[in-house]
Amino acid sequence: MCQFFSFVTDGQGGRYYLNWDYRKSHLNRECDSHSIIADVHGFKGKLLDTLNKYEYNPLTKEFTVDQINNEVDDRFQAEEWVRELDFKNVVEPLIIKDIVNPLLLKPKKVTKKDIENLKKWNSVWNSVGISVGTSVIVYISSFFNIKYDYDCSSLNKLWNRGFVPSFDGTTWRLHSGKNAKIVYELI
Repeated sequence: MCQFFSFVTDGQGGRYYLNWDYRKSHLNRECDSHSIIADVHGFKGKLLDTLNKYEYNPLTKEFTVDQINNEVDDRFQAEEWVRELDFKNVVEPLIIKDIVNPLLLKPKKVTKKDIENLKKWNSVWNSVGISVGTSVIVYISSFFNIKYDYDCSSLNKLWNRGFVPSFDGTTWRLHSGKNAKIVYELI
């Protein structure tokens, strides 16, 4: 199964993938299928079987060799190339940054700014009627440069400082550390 980001090489220095212009105009097409990438770049039919196939996750930095079909095993050159690729050419709104698990960060003292961000998040929560699982979705959205109707940056600031907010219908809480200890309550 092809994953984001897939590309193929011809063993002669040619590296082929689908760029942002293509992806925008073909939103209903699988843009990380090795066979579609090959087809778009003119490698039709049996020529697909002459290409080396790779995948790379720019967020986790995981490089995967799917198939070496060419006499030239260029996996090391392919990995070096993809690690230097400007992913704005692949998905323009994508923001490449480290993934943060707030509960694995060293617990911090809650500051006035953290309390202010919690209050802002409460306001967004009340305006949108957000469900509990939406906090993770909001964090994931921080990996894309897209304008949203509501400013969710307060949650992302809390998350990146190591705090996870929760709400039980009455009280907002900030949790921190690997045991998700309650470090602050806002009633």
